[in-house]
Amino acid sequence: MPHVSAAERRPQLIRAAITLMTREGVAAGSTRAIAAELGVAQATVHYTFGTKEDLYREVMEQLTGDLVARVERAAPQDAGFEGTIAALAGALWRTVEEEGSGYRLLTELAMLALRTPGLGEARTAHYRQVNEVTERILSETAARTGFTLAQPADLVARFFLAGFEGLTMQRLYVPDEPVNGSDLRALVAATVALASGGLDLTAVPTTG
Repeated sequence: MPHVSAAERRPQLIRAAITLMTREGVAAGSTRAIAAELGVAQATVHYTFGTKEDLYREVMEQLTGDLVARVERAAPQDAGFEGTIAALAGALWRTVEEEGSGYRLLTELAMLALRTPGLGEARTAHYRQVNEVTERILSETAARTGFTLAQPADLVARFFLAGFEGLTMQRLYVPDEPVNGSDLRALVAATVALASGGLDLTAVPTTG
């Protein structure tokens, strides 16, 4: 059997891990099972990545990159500000509903990372990357369409993503009661209201 370098084996193992854990959940993602998914020895996983946490970290990076690329492709070049947010919400929601999209797996890994020190950096990088690309799209859309942002773009992006994450968790916790179109439309409307100054933030109590 020809030798396969670690550089070649790395993306193969990442994809094998994603396929396995998307199908069976994070708990099934042992190095032994991931190796079996690809048809290699378990030692190959440790030789290539060192530890399971190192592999999981690269899995999170790959899934985040895939998600960001999908969001960027979904951003229309000729829609208004509200239409762009609606397109982003729709594209993101399709990743939630598609079993093989990896979104559910990324959510599971993010939860695991809260109690896994070796994954904390990957969790933070995922959060920042998704926020930054959303903020950039909102800023570019506002500039292109002449929409005046009444609030900083990073605040609007965080608000939108926090609302979307809430809908996502509802969908994952109660799959028999799926989020419908009106929930997404309400999120879009609330985000536009915040961005345009229609939400009075002075009336909202602050912490600290």
